[in-house]
Amino acid sequence: MNKHPSEATDITDASQAINADSTVHIDEADVLEGKRVLPTNSFGYIIIGVIAFLWSFFQLYVVLIPFNDVFVRSIHLAFALLMTFLMYPMFRTKRTMSSIPIWNYALGLIAAATSLYIFIFYDALNARSGAWIPMDVWVAIAGIVLLLMASRRALGPALAIIAIAFLAYVKFGQFMPDMIAHKGASVNKMMGQMFLTTEGIFGVPLGVSASYVFLFVLFGGLLERAGAGKYFIDLAYAALGRFDGGPAKASVAASGMMGIISGSSIANTVTTGTFTIPLMKCLGFPAHKAASVEVAASTNGQLMPPIMGAAAFIIAEFLGMDYAGVIMAAAIPAFVSYIALFYIVHLEAKKLGIKGEAKDRLPKVWTVFVSGLHFLLPVFYLMYTLVVLRMSPQRAAFNGIMVLMAIMVVQPFVKSLWAKNGLNFVENLKTAIVDICAGMVNGAKNMVPIAIATAVAGIVVGSVTITGIGLILADVIEVMSGGYILAVLALTAVVCLVLGMGLPTTANYIVMASLTAPVILGLSGDLGYMVPAIAAHLFVFYFGILADDTPPVGMAAYAAAGIAKSDPIKTGIQGFAYDIRTAILPFMFFFNSKLLLIDGVDPANPKDPSGWQWITNPFEIALIFATAVLGMLAFSSATQRWIRVQTNWLEVILLIIITLLMMIPNMVQEWFNLPHEYVSYVIGVSLYAVIYWLQAKRHKVKLGQMPHA
Repeated sequence: MNKHPSEATDITDASQAINADSTVHIDEADVLEGKRVLPTNSFGYIIIGVIAFLWSFFQLYVVLIPFNDVFVRSIHLAFALLMTFLMYPMFRTKRTMSSIPIWNYALGLIAAATSLYIFIFYDALNARSGAWIPMDVWVAIAGIVLLLMASRRALGPALAIIAIAFLAYVKFGQFMPDMIAHKGASVNKMMGQMFLTTEGIFGVPLGVSASYVFLFVLFGGLLERAGAGKYFIDLAYAALGRFDGGPAKASVAASGMMGIISGSSIANTVTTGTFTIPLMKCLGFPAHKAASVEVAASTNGQLMPPIMGAAAFIIAEFLGMDYAGVIMAAAIPAFVSYIALFYIVHLEAKKLGIKGEAKDRLPKVWTVFVSGLHFLLPVFYLMYTLVVLRMSPQRAAFNGIMVLMAIMVVQPFVKSLWAKNGLNFVENLKTAIVDICAGMVNGAKNMVPIAIATAVAGIVVGSVTITGIGLILADVIEVMSGGYILAVLALTAVVCLVLGMGLPTTANYIVMASLTAPVILGLSGDLGYMVPAIAAHLFVFYFGILADDTPPVGMAAYAAAGIAKSDPIKTGIQGFAYDIRTAILPFMFFFNSKLLLIDGVDPANPKDPSGWQWITNPFEIALIFATAVLGMLAFSSATQRWIRVQTNWLEVILLIIITLLMMIPNMVQEWFNLPHEYVSYVIGVSLYAVIYWLQAKRHKVKLGQMPHA
């Protein structure tokens, strides 16, 4: 019988123990609040499976046969609400249930009917826009209440509480303190804004969820069902397992690749963490550090294009820019952050004296790589159609899904021939159909929390429109910051961290983009800083994501701590310490937009992407990337207090100076009146070389003082 990973005597035992249980599927919803409870009877499974399959089929169908966007949003939310009430129990007391309670069927059907009300009576609602009849208002009230109930079940109470607070603020604004008071809104106006028009629940966020996000989540579900998740983990482990702290480095690489599939920090944590955390512990990483490495890696998975936790599509929609432009702008910060995390893991391994696995005990990298090349084909095809052919995200995702489905049909036949089991046409075709159907079902199930989150976040967007709270928040931050841009950014970052706690990525970004991104753009413009709008949106996106590992509500930290059997608060604090490098990146690209490959904006309208000057020179792009990497490595060494040996405080100060020289050379040039930004780079590289030389000398002395074996 296999040992439990925590009881394994060495890294190989742990690997075998985990692989023995690799068929167990853990997803974000299970870990996030421990609430998803699927019925144990076959009828309940069939009902949920059929609805999920029909939802996926509908989303593929509307790509080929386009509908009115509002119709698609209405039907999209109806599916999500129905599945929420069938998949998530009212209370968390039970881990299993023999069947779906009858009232869950009733609530699900009523909730779906309220959403379909927009689809069924679309023409009538347009005809009486603003002059709502009592039936409209009551359906809207019921729809909002049921949506908030669904949000509480699927996502926990945080987002529902925030939405309720905003609704209360809209209704009772006249009773608020003078600084944030407004005249209040009638119930009719509230319901019209939130439910009966496209300015609230059925607005842009839900539209992006229905048109783009679902297809990418479905693509991920199919890719995972095909076996790509295990392939990415195996490939990362085979390539990096032999290096110092190998499993930790494999965790970073696997989480980055898994970000392509899930775009969720919690899903990344439980998928890769069940393998990498026990291996890290076996090699000598303390439990909380093993969990924290996984948390930092998985959180950063949301920064990785092309999905970025679904925020990439919403950023493009909010800014009215090309989706490929969002990917270009986000690429360098994301890769720089991941390279720095590799380096942090390397430094931790050196400090702890942790070696990698013997090379002969690891699978051959080439063998593993070749075994899953077919998984990379649909990913590269998807990226090619997005970036090179400039197809719409919707069409590119659809084409990628079709390629992936074709591979899933062929895969069982190839496996049979490879294993020399003969070509059983019926059995192999049955396997392919089952895998495709299961992938479509899993994709729809994984989409439920995202669809609900975007719908509820629409309440926040609608509230901001009605009340003008964004302008009020700008006034508050302006007063508190005293007119200093760093204080404005720091206060905004704190607001993002606080409001982002407990929220899923998509809802998190929507709330931040509605409330705080306009504040940054407005106040920075008033203070004389002309930055592209995407810099502000990525700023709030980064800090919203960091809430996933920020105590006391860092959900990714709780998930990793459960796997590592460590203290979640301690895990969250350590994870945030690793992620400090990610926290400084938004400040860097705010002051140096070249990190986003943007060299200037139209001062008259920094929000207009058509006026941005994109950097296209390959040499300049390579230089920006290389110097940014060097700057982040310097900052990582400063925070970890280690290069070859422990750094002294003078070296820490110099490393922070190097970070500024390499990452914001434009500001350094202005401060010290340098002739060119390149002078800043030269000074930074020279300082780094001196520090490394001093470290090497001390390391040599330390080795000479060690007793010989």
